[in-house]
Amino acid sequence: MAKSTKKARRAEAAPAIPSEEQILQFIQSSTGKVGKREISRHFGIKGAQRIPLKRLLKDMTERGLLEKRSRRLQDPTQLPPVIVAEIVEIDADGEVIGQPANWSTDSPADPPRILIKMRKAKGHDAAQQPPGPGDRVLIRVAKTNDPDYPFEATVIRRLEGGARRIIGVFQKHGDEMQIAPVDRKARSNLAVAPGDDHGAEHGELVAAELTRDRGRGLRGARVRERLGQIDDQRNISLIALHEQGIRDSFSEKIEAEVAALKPVTAKGRTDVRQVPLITIDPPDARDHDDAVWAEADSDESNKGGFRVMVAIADVSWYVRPASELDREARERGNSTYFPDRVVPMLPERISNDLCSLRENEDRPALAVTMIFDKSGSKKSHSFERVLMRSHAKLSYEQAQAAIDGNADEDSAPLVEPVLKPLWAAYRALDKARTRRQPLDLELPERKVLLKEDGSIDRIVTPARFDAHKLIEEFMIQANVCAAETLEQKRSPLVYRLHEAPSQEKVTGLREFLQTIGINLAKGQVMKPKDFNRILEQVKGKETEHMVNEMVLRSQAQAVYSALDAGHFGLNLRRYAHFTSPIRRYADLLIHRALVSALNLGEGGLSDDDIAGLEQTAEVISNAERRSMAAERQTVDRLMAAWLSEHVGGSFRGRISGITRAGLFVRLNETGADGFVPASTLLGDYFVHDEAAQALVGEKTGETFRMGDTVDVRLMEVTPLAGGLRFEMLSEGRKGKPAERRRRAPPKRRPPKRRGRR
Repeated sequence: MAKSTKKARRAEAAPAIPSEEQILQFIQSSTGKVGKREISRHFGIKGAQRIPLKRLLKDMTERGLLEKRSRRLQDPTQLPPVIVAEIVEIDADGEVIGQPANWSTDSPADPPRILIKMRKAKGHDAAQQPPGPGDRVLIRVAKTNDPDYPFEATVIRRLEGGARRIIGVFQKHGDEMQIAPVDRKARSNLAVAPGDDHGAEHGELVAAELTRDRGRGLRGARVRERLGQIDDQRNISLIALHEQGIRDSFSEKIEAEVAALKPVTAKGRTDVRQVPLITIDPPDARDHDDAVWAEADSDESNKGGFRVMVAIADVSWYVRPASELDREARERGNSTYFPDRVVPMLPERISNDLCSLRENEDRPALAVTMIFDKSGSKKSHSFERVLMRSHAKLSYEQAQAAIDGNADEDSAPLVEPVLKPLWAAYRALDKARTRRQPLDLELPERKVLLKEDGSIDRIVTPARFDAHKLIEEFMIQANVCAAETLEQKRSPLVYRLHEAPSQEKVTGLREFLQTIGINLAKGQVMKPKDFNRILEQVKGKETEHMVNEMVLRSQAQAVYSALDAGHFGLNLRRYAHFTSPIRRYADLLIHRALVSALNLGEGGLSDDDIAGLEQTAEVISNAERRSMAAERQTVDRLMAAWLSEHVGGSFRGRISGITRAGLFVRLNETGADGFVPASTLLGDYFVHDEAAQALVGEKTGETFRMGDTVDVRLMEVTPLAGGLRFEMLSEGRKGKPAERRRRAPPKRRPPKRRGRR
């Protein structure tokens, strides 16, 4: 009797199971984590009563009243005060729209659209620059009464490494939808759930994002953008653009900003329109940002010397600090060049009109006049802001033909008054260059020429003339002058930095050179002239290509930096990029710095430019790497598409790389790179000799070395990935059998100790 009374009292005292409304109200008012434990504690639910509560919560979840995320329960109509969001759209009004980044695909409710308010950017604060689709941001959320945008938010900070975006071909077979990634490293297709296809059609190229991997079946992806039919060759460069996150259009706000710009006048500028400056560029160049002129120096104390003027488009007059245009240019970092298109750093009205040094049109420029003696040594230089007029537009081929005695109608009048003085000055500067001994690598570049449909017409290796070297040397000297002037004025600047090779890379090169009979002293401090001496030893020999490639690989990658360490490759103590402000942001910063340091008027460095200089150097260095990768990937894909009709054909090439897995071969005619798996090399087991850069047969000694000329058969092409697989047809050279390297037995891990940590 006593026991039953006690039990009845406990039942009477136990709190009732909360209602659905009470649970939802508690979750909405909570700022921290909410799960079953927190709900039980809040409502005083204990013991056996947790069972019906658990059933209720499960029922609410199944009906979509609650959503379970990482053992938390959440009202799907509500969001926590701080979340990670992904940008999904920039609408026609420029508003930034986001969605919760971790929205469950199992949720019956659609992810809410969040209107993200951007605080006004200060200088180059990357966190406050408008993010783009695919970017992730940490935001502070507030509820609204707007049915279209139930939440609005402000950005706390921008997050690195947003949702991984992939590019692939959309495939639809009945109700099943998949994306075949273009990345050659992708191991499988990606499943697309109903509603995640964004209206894509079978065979279309799409940009997508990976969705949460639940550990079963194919990984998932959600289509974010339709890019066009994959069989259109003109879409190939779009793949690399989207892979590397390079924008190929400008916002309406920027276009309006550019449309309001007006041509400059001679006010505040030195008028040099009478100086016969000319541009010398590739024949297909659309923008011309540098012009040159030279004459014999009339100064009696400098007999045999020269005056050289290099005029560079004055982009700083039009692109001012902290403008929308400036922020966009900084983020792009540089123009990106594909065989079928150019993705410019600046809108076309600036790059191809206002700042392009067109023939017989007045243009603003920043000009440096340099005085050289007869041996090519610079005696002095000075900068000024000018109004100039290009007196002629010549291609490299035209200029070279004219100086060689084969002038055409356009170049003939320029030979005596303009071209001969330019070449005389160049010959003097070339003497100084020879004394300086910059790194002299022979690495011919190939150019892909396309048909109207975007497919490859042919691949050519453009001839390299003295005209190219003339412009190159004049630009180098102008860049040096810019760095020297800014250092003298104690002005902040961004250097073009190329550090000496690391000791580790020099050691690797030394070990390789020993295998072909060239010795380097251990611990030797290498200078450019030392590398040139090595290159001279192998000139004309069968090892020439191999040694050039290995010397190139030993070099550091050039970057931008606010701290100077010189330019090793050019063998220069100080160096900055000044001569291409239309296509490189670093050059624009140097122009601004010169304008400020020399009091040349408006458009100089801002305080924010100066404060963010090192950060900007990192941003534009990364942008340069993205552009280089995009350009290389596009050429690889175009080559693969072109060669796909020649599967089974034989080609001559040269071994361009060695790994334990096999050989990389570069075809002589096209420059296309492919792979020969080591497992397909018949007759022996091949061991990787890293020092000799070779694969060596374990029993026969048959050897394949870097730089060897070989014949291969094309076995497989993956055009979207740009991949080629070859079969080796040539026999390797004779050598000594290699010992197979034995792997050391794995180390045993000590047992884990239990107890306090």
